[in-house]
Parts: sequence; C-alpha cells; structure tokens
Amino acid sequence: MAFVVGPRQVGKTTVCRGLSKELVYLNWDDELDRERILAGSQRLASDLGLDELRDEQPIVVLDELHKYRRWRGFLKGFYDRYKGRVQIVVTGSSRLDHYRRGGDSLMGRYFVYRLHPFSVGELRDPAWDTDLLRQPSKPKEAAWQALLRRGGFPEPYLRDDTRFSRRWQRLRTAQLVQGDIRDLTQIQDLAQLGSLVRILAKRSGSQLSYSSLAKQLRISVDTARRWIDTLYSLYHGFLLRPWFRNVARSLRKEPKWFLRDWSTIEDPGARSETFVACHLLKAVQVWEDLGLGSFELCYLRDKAKREVDFVVIRDEEPWFLVEAKSGSAGLSPNLRQFQEQLGAPHAFQLSMQAKFVAADPFERNDPCVVPARTLLSQLP
Repeated sequence: MAFVVGPRQVGKTTVCRGLSKELVYLNWDDELDRERILAGSQRLASDLGLDELRDEQPIVVLDELHKYRRWRGFLKGFYDRYKGRVQIVVTGSSRLDHYRRGGDSLMGRYFVYRLHPFSVGELRDPAWDTDLLRQPSKPKEAAWQALLRRGGFPEPYLRDDTRFSRRWQRLRTAQLVQGDIRDLTQIQDLAQLGSLVRILAKRSGSQLSYSSLAKQLRISVDTARRWIDTLYSLYHGFLLRPWFRNVARSLRKEPKWFLRDWSTIEDPGARSETFVACHLLKAVQVWEDLGLGSFELCYLRDKAKREVDFVVIRDEEPWFLVEAKSGSAGLSPNLRQFQEQLGAPHAFQLSMQAKFVAADPFERNDPCVVPARTLLSQLP
C-alpha cells in the first residue's frame, strides 16, 4: 500500500486521481462512498472484481479514510486478504501514524509518501530523476516571485490573485480548526486553540517556549504541547529540533516552529527563513521517501546565542549548513565556527536577493554566499 499524506489542499487528491484513468476513487466524506466502505472489505472487493482474472491489478484510492474510526482494522483486513490482487492508495491530511492504536498495526504493509507544496525545483521539472541534487537551473523570475508571494499551495499560486489568496487562507484556517481538529481529536476548547493558531502565525522561524505559550493562553504546559503536536500532525506547521552533537554548550530542548504556508508571513526575514525551511524539509523528506538515505533537518544554537538557521543531517552526520538572509549581508561568522565544530562538508549563506549563478555550490567546501535561486533549484 501507499500512504500519500500532506497538508490540506496541497493536491493529494489530484495527484492520486491522475495515477490511472481506470482507478476507483472513494472519499470518506462522500455519503455513497462511505456506505461502500462501511459495507466491508468483501463488498469493496466485489465492486473491484478482485475474484476475476485480470491483465492488471486495479488501483483503489481511499481518500480521508483516517476519519473512519476503524480505518486501520479495515485496511489491515482488506490488504491481508487481497494483497497481490489490488494496489491500494490511502490519502489524508493528517499523519496517518498519529492516531495509531494498539493491536492493529499496519507495520510492513505500506510506504509513506509525503506531498509538499510547490518548490523551485518542482516548478522547473516535477519529475525527480536524480539521486540527491540536480545541477543548478535558473528559475523563471515570474515563477520565483509568484512562489515567494503566494506560497506553494496550488490554488493561490496558480491564481496569483491577492483577494483570492486572502479568502483561501481564511477558509483553510477555518477548516483546520472547525473541521479537522473538531473531527479528529478530543479537543473541546476550539476557541483557545484558534488563538494558538493566530499566535503561531506570527512566530514562524522562532523558538517555541511551551511554558510561555501556556501562560499566554492560560492553559497547562502539557495542553500546549498536545495542541502544537496536533497542529504538527495535521501539517499546519512543523518543528525543528536543535542539533547538539559536537556543538559546545549547545541548546538541546527548545524546537523552532515553522508554518507550511509562508505567504501569510509579513516580516521579510521570517518569510525568507520559512521559505527556505519548507524547501529543505521537502528535500530531506523526498530523499527519505525514495529510500536514498536517512535525513533530518535541524538548527544550530549555543548558549552564547550563536545560531545557524539550518543543518541538513545525512546518515547521522552533518552534511551542509544553511543561513537564510532576506537581504544582502556579509558572510556570517557563525557559519565558519559551526562548520569547523561539526566537520560538515559545506556551509552556505543563502541570499534571497542575489541573482542566479550557474555554478554548483556543492563544489565548494569553505563557507560562501550563494543565491537562493541557485541552491533551491537543485532540490526536489
């Protein structure tokens, strides 16, 4: 089975329905489709003709199935009985492992594919045909500006209209709080959770203090942690932990929070950092989903408040460091210092304003300023 997951309205349904003209698509939110699923695996198998000799295995797409209370047991039974006769694709706007219950594990029966908003590399060429990195390729300026301005979600990016984007953003947030969270969790105080969403909207790229958030919202620290974990599980944002191995006097606890949609961020520095963070996260998760290695995205900070925005970890070792800058600036001394401590092969300071350069920055081992247009074009 394939689990295709990602944020609401990122394009999961469109991608999955384009797999084949012959596939069967069932959406849990559709009443008739829901009745077919509730009728059981044998009914579904009969509808798909799985007891008949066929040239090819049929594809069935089960959209938003995680909203079904017994979805894991249904999938396990269906897969175990009919494996080898059907290809099963499950999609959802939540981490499908987040609501796992004991006794019905699907371990070993599926691969997860995480779908992300558009990125510079995908707009250039959506087919990923290389191991890790492409050669730099200049993005079209109009596409670059639209991506930075509207974000990478398909509808606002393709429409490129301010009024539409504002309405789309408000509706998406309302659907998150009043729809997904209400339907999938036990959280009762949706008004307070909505306040947390508004607070976090202004803190993308910042370290999170759970105790400070709890005090501001007048909730317990454990509640603040659970609510943020819920927002993470529903792909509203993501957390990066500090990398502390071989870092003298490093921070070890406080994560940094990033939104998935950078278009809502007004501060240029925070928007640029979030834009880069989303690109790097997409790269490490694509590489992992394709089986190219073990990757993680972290950040660096010590108790002297020296910091580098990102470090990409490859097979448990620092691979390259990235500092994101919205304007022109001299090379940060923190890059060299942390690179020497970690022994990372590469260290880049990305300039959002610099013009594209065709040279491959990964041929450099010393810290250097690199146009964001160059490096990001090399990523998935």
